Amino acid sequence: MSGLFDPAPGEVGDLPLFDEVADQLVEQGVSQSPSELHGCLAGLLAGGADPSPEAGLAGVGSALGFDPHGELADGLQRFYVTTAQLLTDEALRFHPLLPDDDSDLGERTVALADWCRGFLSGFAQARVSSRSTDAAVATDSAEALKDFAAIAQAGVGDASDDEAEQAYADLVEYLRFAAMNIILDSLGQAEEARPASPPAGSTVH
Repeated sequence: MSGLFDPAPGEVGDLPLFDEVADQLVEQGVSQSPSELHGCLAGLLAGGADPSPEAGLAGVGSALGFDPHGELADGLQRFYVTTAQLLTDEALRFHPLLPDDDSDLGERTVALADWCRGFLSGFAQARVSSRSTDAAVATDSAEALKDFAAIAQAGVGDASDDEAEQAYADLVEYLRFAAMNIILDSLGQAEEARPASPPAGSTVH
């Protein structure tokens, strides 16, 4: 029997499916969306949290204000470990957990904002837990965090369907590279090891 938040079948090391996570969260009485949850896990790691499963479990509970236990706690720990592996994956396979492309653009845009909000919550929680709130954040990371805060307020806007889809795709691509760059900053990686970040290429509404 599959465990909570196990990777998609045949895709070991990848994230679980969005809809399966959503169903499990509803069953467990958790109000956060899968995207906010995943953003929080990524933000914890980018903020310098310990990558151990226990640290992830404690951090996400504190950041999002709920008490994970039982099957949910076990699943969150696996989810955290997978996220940590993907954020530092040399093949750059990390992606925010979002609804699939067949979903309504409005739903995907809300999930994108949820992911950014979760990331910021996790990042702040990691800094508080490590007592490093006064430590300087690298310039590039600070700029990316400002962008995340803007995207957290994103709306669909009035662009044509094709333009809106392209804007959404550009934002997703920007987010995934920015998240990897922030964690590289937190790990003290050398500048030459950093993946090149594409421009956001769109206006956040």
